[in-house]
Amino acid sequence: MQQLQFETSWDKALANQDRENIERIFNETKHLNSSTIFCSPIREAINHKEALLVSVLVHNGTDRLLTFINARLLYSIGGEVIADKVFTLPALTIRPGVSMPWTFIFPKDSYTPQIAFENGQLEIL
Repeated sequence: MQQLQFETSWDKALANQDRENIERIFNETKHLNSSTIFCSPIREAINHKEALLVSVLVHNGTDRLLTFINARLLYSIGGEVIADKVFTLPALTIRPGVSMPWTFIFPKDSYTPQIAFENGQLEIL
C-alpha cells in the first residue's frame, strides 16, 4: 500500500493548507497505476527568475528505489512537450511504495513559454 512521505525540509516548511491539498491528491491518486512510477500534478508557477516550477506528487509503485541521477523529465500540456530537462538530485530518493511531493525547476531556456501551464503532465523517462 502506498504511503505518503515528505522530505524533511518540506515537512518543516509546508503550510497546513498545502499539506491538506497534497494529502487530498494522495488519497485520490494512490491507487492509480499501482505498479508504476507516475506523477500527480500539484501546482505550476513561474518564479522571479522566469523558471518554470512544476510541483508534483511522485508515486513510486515499483519494488525499486527511485533516484534522480541523470533523470530526464518531460512536462507536457495537451500532449505537446513544453519542457525537457535532465535532473541530477542526489538528495531525492523515493523508496518503493512511497509517494513524495517535489518541485522540479525548469530554467528559462529549458521550456517553451505558454499563456498557461496548468493541466500539464510530468513524465520521468
